[in-house]
Amino acid sequence: MNAQAAPAAEPVVRAEGVRKSFGENVVLDGIDLSVAAGETLVVIGPSGSGKSTLLRCVNLLEPIDSGRIWLEGEEITGKGVKVSQIRQRIGIVFQQFNLFPHLKAIDNVTLAARRVRHMSRRDAEQRALELLTRVGLEEKAQQHPHQLSGGQQQRVALARALVYEPPVILLDEPLSNLDAKLREEARAWLRQLIVALDLSALCVTHDQVEAMAIADKIVLLNGGEIEQEGTPAELYEKPRTLFAAEFMGSNNRLTGISAGAGKLKIGGEIIEGAAHGKIEPNAPTTGVIRLERMRVAESPGPNRLKMELKTQMYLGERFELVFAREKLLVRAYAEKKLTEGAHYVEFPRDALWIFAGER
Repeated sequence: MNAQAAPAAEPVVRAEGVRKSFGENVVLDGIDLSVAAGETLVVIGPSGSGKSTLLRCVNLLEPIDSGRIWLEGEEITGKGVKVSQIRQRIGIVFQQFNLFPHLKAIDNVTLAARRVRHMSRRDAEQRALELLTRVGLEEKAQQHPHQLSGGQQQRVALARALVYEPPVILLDEPLSNLDAKLREEARAWLRQLIVALDLSALCVTHDQVEAMAIADKIVLLNGGEIEQEGTPAELYEKPRTLFAAEFMGSNNRLTGISAGAGKLKIGGEIIEGAAHGKIEPNAPTTGVIRLERMRVAESPGPNRLKMELKTQMYLGERFELVFAREKLLVRAYAEKKLTEGAHYVEFPRDALWIFAGER
């Protein structure tokens, strides 16, 4: 007798057909997503794509127009739901950390636990010290927010969100208030903490590098709809649409007309790539290629265009190069400085994605 497969675990958060408008402006248009236990789902997209609105809908800070949202299998968008009780089960870290300036770090963490959950001071402080230790701030427990760096304030805000031991934590642009150097360090620290505590997290950000660093799964929004979802590698390496290809990574964009399956005609030259979808002959066509996949050669060859080197920018670990040919400008990377003048710029066929139309 074959053993029956165990039923799939209920997602910690699930949204189905969520729609939200502000007046005539549709911000979310039929969103379906789920966050599994122990999973970090990151929602990305340009400004105005609906990222933060989605997060606010999950936390019931914004009522949805239609659709349903569940938390640990319980529908939280139905009639009779006690919003305050649902919010107590969801940890959230806002873009602005919103620490109370007159309270010490430990008191910022314990305040809600004592006033909302009615924990004793002793139990709340013990829990707060455990969390501050986990985020590396046990020695800063008695300091006020103005005595902490931006990164340290962020860790206090995260500890405060975790004090309830919520089933899911919501992160709204969690690293946007940090400078570039701190962001690099903080995203590594944040990912490490999420894994160490086995957290379930729903995060929104406009920063694709941040998204790929901390996510198990990414959802890309475009105009309130899901453009593509998958692992970070899937979105970066296998974009399904022109929008997804251009949103991720640093890219060159080549516009021309279709010269047949997987062929792009630019001026009088034809280069080949991987066609995405049906492309009619002689139709407007766009090619996208990541900068790191570009190659520079000194002789003619397949998929190579002779181009003039216009400028070179030293970035420390590499040079960024700008090449021109008539109206076409492309960028590439090189490990060392190149000689001035003409070079052959290669667009590897497997790295050049070709899409119908222009965006």
